[in-house]
Amino acid sequence: LEFRRVLFRSRFFFFFSSFSLSFFSGKNVRNKQRKFVGFNSDPSPAEGTEIWMEVDLRSERGEERTLRFFINKRQQKNFFYNLPPSIMFGFAIYNTKDKSLFIARDFFGIKPMHYTVVGKDLIYASEIKSILEHPKYEKKFNTKALDSYLSFQYAVPPETFFEGVYCLLPGHYMTFENGEVETIRYWEAKFKPDDKLSEEEAVDKIERVFEDSVNAHKIADVEVGCFLSSGVDSSYVSTYFADQKTFTVGFDFGQKYNEISWASNLSKEIGVEHHTHLISSEEFWDAVPTVQYHMDQPLADPSCIALYFVSRLASEYVKVVLSGEGADELFGGYTCYNDPRVFKIYQKIVPYAIRKALCKLAKKLPDIKGRDYIIRATHPLEKRYIGNAFMYDYEQKRELLRDPSIASEPQKLKAVRRIYNRARRHDDVTKMQTLDINLWMVGDILLKADRMSMANSLELRVPFLDKEVFKVASTLPTKMRVNKYNTKYAMRRAAQRHLPQETAEKEKLGFPVPTREWLKDERYYNIVKEAFESETAQKFFNSDILVAWLDEHYAQREDNSRKIWTIYIFIVWYNIYFNENEERVTKPQNHLVELKAKAEAQRKLAKQKAAIAKVQAELASQEGLGDDGYAANAIDNVEEAFDDDDKIASKFQNLQERVVGSLPNETLTPLQQAEQAAMEMEVEDDDDENDEHIIEENSDDYEADPAEELIDITQQSEITDDDGIILDNVIDSIISDVDDLRDLKDDDE
Repeated sequence: LEFRRVLFRSRFFFFFSSFSLSFFSGKNVRNKQRKFVGFNSDPSPAEGTEIWMEVDLRSERGEERTLRFFINKRQQKNFFYNLPPSIMFGFAIYNTKDKSLFIARDFFGIKPMHYTVVGKDLIYASEIKSILEHPKYEKKFNTKALDSYLSFQYAVPPETFFEGVYCLLPGHYMTFENGEVETIRYWEAKFKPDDKLSEEEAVDKIERVFEDSVNAHKIADVEVGCFLSSGVDSSYVSTYFADQKTFTVGFDFGQKYNEISWASNLSKEIGVEHHTHLISSEEFWDAVPTVQYHMDQPLADPSCIALYFVSRLASEYVKVVLSGEGADELFGGYTCYNDPRVFKIYQKIVPYAIRKALCKLAKKLPDIKGRDYIIRATHPLEKRYIGNAFMYDYEQKRELLRDPSIASEPQKLKAVRRIYNRARRHDDVTKMQTLDINLWMVGDILLKADRMSMANSLELRVPFLDKEVFKVASTLPTKMRVNKYNTKYAMRRAAQRHLPQETAEKEKLGFPVPTREWLKDERYYNIVKEAFESETAQKFFNSDILVAWLDEHYAQREDNSRKIWTIYIFIVWYNIYFNENEERVTKPQNHLVELKAKAEAQRKLAKQKAAIAKVQAELASQEGLGDDGYAANAIDNVEEAFDDDDKIASKFQNLQERVVGSLPNETLTPLQQAEQAAMEMEVEDDDDENDEHIIEENSDDYEADPAEELIDITQQSEITDDDGIILDNVIDSIISDVDDLRDLKDDDE
């Protein structure tokens, strides 16, 4: 959506200003009517000066509403309260009056937004690689991001791997004015459990609100498809896609890593057209560099590569897909959300000091049953849980990093402490969900979904991340989210009304990827070992430790696959963005130079056309066409448009002399002169109609018409027919001189 007129209101006068509102993706807001309404002629003096924009929109739920965006800071939050609940967006509004910029990101962070400040300039984009192309930004590596990445498997927002480049957090907007950035939260996902809510009431509410959300997200001008795995989330979404298309990928590594057969069976039951792709081991490993290039930052979640392939598959059939992201965070779907319940007795009976001693002992044991339980149950939630993924702790990072000073305790990260503080009144399960909604979902789940779908020109929509859906989920008592029977308990009950029971109750698996099996294969072991012994690895890590972990896993003495994969992905990413020596990555071509050259050529042609039209119009308006002084002055005006091209300027010097000496004294109009010249130049041969006579311009008996040669010289510029604006002849310029000259003047300015 782009809005160009905004009403400015003050106590004494009214006038129009210009703002531009651009949505990177406004999936459910359609521009019903651009309507800029009137104003209140009696504003309250207390309100002061207001600038606002009003537009009628129709949401995908069919609701009609008028949005009013107030530019003054006191009222900016009001804009977001009226947005449709299922909207995803990243937009910027530039205020041409005070030269300030307003940027906002959607409620959950479905769409990304990055920015950096260079001097007094703000550079922002939905992808970091766009910022890197800006000539004012100097690319530098951010060691803070490496520290958080090693623990979380992603760069914890708002930090990124590029120094000075930040991620605008979900539910936030920012203003940039006078070189200063200010960020403000306008919405927050808050849980408000209602213990009086019965199970049936909860299930009914979930079913109704989710059906509304899916139907809203399905509205599009193109066909909409659906991702489908064996899990309940995407399966529940797919039940609303009868007679439409679903997409699944799996790995050629046994049934444990292949959900295609399960998804195919469900597709037959619900009546959808199912498309599949089996990812080979070679395909997967070959795609790793390309995926990390599109991610902008390293992401150690191997499922992002599988998501790349399913997005590629879907893009062959549709332009929009729905997916199940967000269900686990909102409704309590991760297996680790059982930890507070299963750790409760152990932590109550065994004193903390003894638990810590047992933890130290357990870490020295081989990977046996019960070892992980003792380690994880040792500490209270705030000291052990940083999100769904936990790779390296503080001591492991200090041992691994060549510069141990980079390492910090992940539990003490500002972002983690802030979220725990805001959720301090909730139980442990709700605290975990709140942390994952704000960190894991933003830094991993939604980021890979956006990057991998966009890499394949596919729009991905997430019906679970609807404000109305969250409103229902936030009221569920903890026992209806996680209990001894299952995770996502109430949501599964709602899904069971539409799905076979075995699908609705299926255990949470994630997106199984056989990395641990591949790393036991000599071929892939050698690929990773080469990376671990590379110059990049030695720059950041103690390579001996890396190789030792790899050898230990290869010998099947310990499952180090996740730790190995985390470091390997970082090395691949660093080689792409800082060493720039990864030949397997096909990067999009940078068209900036080409576009700039084309724009310059168009401006040059516009000057040429304007100057020629001006000469012809002025000559046509003069009765004394033989006035050598006037003619010479007119040609000088044309020459100015070409003075940056030595070759053309040289030709004009010769042409100027000939024009001045050959202008006819007869009182003929320019049109009559052109017709007469054309008749004199025309050669006909009645004896042989196939015999074409060519007159050379440089022959002794040929004197070219100056106007004709003027056109020829114009066409010798670097403008090609592809630009679609080649000057055909002088006559066209004369006919449209009035309108063209006005437009060209505005464009040139």
